Amino acid sequence: MNTTKLVVPDISCDHCKTSIESATQALAGVSSSEVDIPSKTVTLSFQPAEVDLETIVDAIEEQGYEVAE
Repeated sequence: MNTTKLVVPDISCDHCKTSIESATQALAGVSSSEVDIPSKTVTLSFQPAEVDLETIVDAIEEQGYEVAE
């Protein structure tokens, strides 16, 4: 199990939180996804054998949010 924190500068409201959490939790291999609005971060736990970080980032970006480098 890997845990990582991504910075998503455009997070600003509950809609952002719901959208990102729903998209990432729908991915096979993601066991948890928690958006923190004040810090503009997404903390994820995932199985790297089932899903890679690039796929997770793509899922967030498909919702219209850019992930910072």
